[in-house]
Amino acid sequence: MPWQTASAIVARPLPVCGSHVLKIDGYSRTKGLVNGKGVSSEKFVVGRHRWYMRYFPDGSSAGQAGWISIYLCLVHTDSVDDQVHARCKISLLDQDGEPVPSRVTDSQTCHTFSSNTGPWGCPQLITRKDLEESLYLKDDVFSVKCEITVPREIFTEPISLLVSAPPSDMHRHFGRLLSSGDGADVTFEVGGETFAAHRCVLAARSSVFMAELFGPMKEEAKVFKAMLHFIFTDSLPPMDDEQEVVVMAQHLLVAADTYNLERLKLLCVEKLCNHMDASPAATTLALAEQHSCCGLKDLCFKFLASPGNILKAVVANDGFEHVRTSCPSVLRSSLPKFHLDLRQAPPSLA
Repeated sequence: MPWQTASAIVARPLPVCGSHVLKIDGYSRTKGLVNGKGVSSEKFVVGRHRWYMRYFPDGSSAGQAGWISIYLCLVHTDSVDDQVHARCKISLLDQDGEPVPSRVTDSQTCHTFSSNTGPWGCPQLITRKDLEESLYLKDDVFSVKCEITVPREIFTEPISLLVSAPPSDMHRHFGRLLSSGDGADVTFEVGGETFAAHRCVLAARSSVFMAELFGPMKEEAKVFKAMLHFIFTDSLPPMDDEQEVVVMAQHLLVAADTYNLERLKLLCVEKLCNHMDASPAATTLALAEQHSCCGLKDLCFKFLASPGNILKAVVANDGFEHVRTSCPSVLRSSLPKFHLDLRQAPPSLA
């Protein structure tokens, strides 16, 4: 593509006005500047142009010695046409921030600021003697305001030719991925129809799919498989590890109660009763209460009635709050020699 540029000539229809307040904080300490020496303010912008003020505490030239002089200056640029026409007004402010009428200098007409003409200002704003005897100087502070009006002007500015970015088409790419089935790694069967999809996209878009496909819910497949095994064989699948037996029995107890499989529920209760030492006692107690397993619940109470077992539950942080609220009598009868702070373990267990 060939390089393209553009610009516009703009004729602004209305004047632009702005002002800047210069605060002299520590006037007495500025009196050390000799005649003709000044200090500049911060730069500010009015009408697309940058300006600054100059403060002379002992006059800007020999003829103004003993006077305070204030000038407005244009920050010049490298532009060939750097002339700016502006009307200006400089005022001494009283303690309310209002111009003092007798201390106002107005250009009345536009002044031309350029590298050849220089600044414009008020060489004799007020004598130092009059300022020091006035109410305008308070706590060694006084302020001066400069107002600028830039009339209608004609200027040139560049035009950007940058092409805006097109709208996102990501949905098209993912839509084609779904319709084509390329890279699909999960299949759903609904109403006799099968649908291929991509588990990473499903998980990113839905917290439910995230839990089902990548979270703890993916372990439910083992429980469902074990329940199917019982339904078809009337027995539990073989399990060698004691901890695996306890965890599977807890999950199957919930599934059996949900699907009204009473014999499976009793088998799970039997497993949990036979492996009470290997199971989290408070968790098993909560399951027994939730699914109305009275025999298992009574056995949990008896198990927790032993001081050693209840202390084991405290140290393991095994649902101790649930134990406390479910069986307070167990705690009272089992731990007569211990002071239990329910917010933390006893000091002897630290």
